[in-house]
Amino acid sequence: MKYYPAFLNLQGRPCIVIGGGSVAEGKVYSLLEAEALVTIISPELTPNLNTWLDEGRLTHVKRPYQSGDLTGAVLAISATNDRAVNEQVWREATARCVPVNVVDDPPHCTFIAPALMRRGDLTIAVSTSGKAPTLAVRVRDQIERLIGDEYARFLELVSAIREPLAVQHPDFAQRKALWYRLVDSDVLELLRRGDEEGARDRIAEIMGVVLT
Repeated sequence: MKYYPAFLNLQGRPCIVIGGGSVAEGKVYSLLEAEALVTIISPELTPNLNTWLDEGRLTHVKRPYQSGDLTGAVLAISATNDRAVNEQVWREATARCVPVNVVDDPPHCTFIAPALMRRGDLTIAVSTSGKAPTLAVRVRDQIERLIGDEYARFLELVSAIREPLAVQHPDFAQRKALWYRLVDSDVLELLRRGDEEGARDRIAEIMGVVLT
């Protein structure tokens, strides 16, 4: 299978997770990070899931999965150890054209979840197309050792100059060249050393836009 990599905007959109165990917990955590509206369908929940429920971060339907539970969902994850339930979820999801992931069962997935690394707005996803998720985790761990918090701060700083830069340089090719010059400069190294003032000055020098 050849997967098409994509980052989905799930903010405020309903996502269903079938199952309330430790595997489901990991999937729910990622959905909450994406600010999705998460509903868990399961007779029981892990302590962490119960805590998130008490905090109002998710909704819990305290019963086993039933046909029709995916109504209105934009994404579904089945994280149970019951093959019959997983098969039912798969059939309903495909009938409704809802993207579905049956955990550890690639033939019953229309999408797979990569190993993620986040540094603020920087997100790096690593996938093995479902062949060896543990390898994806180890590759992600290696990347984490290379990419520090300076990348998150870099994105925070430069996000404010996108619009004024577009006004100052309406030609896309010119802006693209400036962006490459910036990311290839020593700004990240300055931020890594904690020299934010120097980084700001360098950004202004390269881009011609003063950070406020």
